[in-house]
Amino acid sequence: MPQEFELIKAVPVPSRSGITHLYQSMNLADAFAIRLPAGTSGNPDLLARFIFSHQPSWIGWLLNIRDTIVACFGLKTAKHLATLADRVGVFKVYSTNQTEIVLGEDDKHLDFRISILCSEGAEPEGSRQLVLSTVVQCHNRLGRVYIFVIAPFHRLVVKASLLRAARVGWPLAGCP
Repeated sequence: MPQEFELIKAVPVPSRSGITHLYQSMNLADAFAIRLPAGTSGNPDLLARFIFSHQPSWIGWLLNIRDTIVACFGLKTAKHLATLADRVGVFKVYSTNQTEIVLGEDDKHLDFRISILCSEGAEPEGSRQLVLSTVVQCHNRLGRVYIFVIAPFHRLVVKASLLRAARVGWPLAGCP
């Protein structure tokens, strides 16, 4: 694993997140935290849009492969989801407040939610923490097989997306 990934820490899904107790049973629950530099925006909607619009190009390749495979099973494709309204990238917006945005999708094989949660106040050195969490509830065998296959890629994609956003340079507070 690249040394730069040390900037990103695996953490428990935050207890104050809106997705923590969303599903009675979860087939996947993970969270990754990264420190945001002083002066970075704390707006979770802006940060979510920034993260998902600056992903490494290889993630798009993986999504194309995924779309080709899942279309055979009648599942929703990223290409289709990106054309729908009220989205951040391919993800439907379920809720947003001053510190958290909850995104996700429901499908016949599984439901999932993604939370992007910012620490409420700046830490003493002026930085904030951003935690990207994911929870998944499978509905059937197809969902369980899908999440088994996808989980290692999912974790790599989350870490790479956070790292890429940090490299590009987080949006500053006061940015539209």
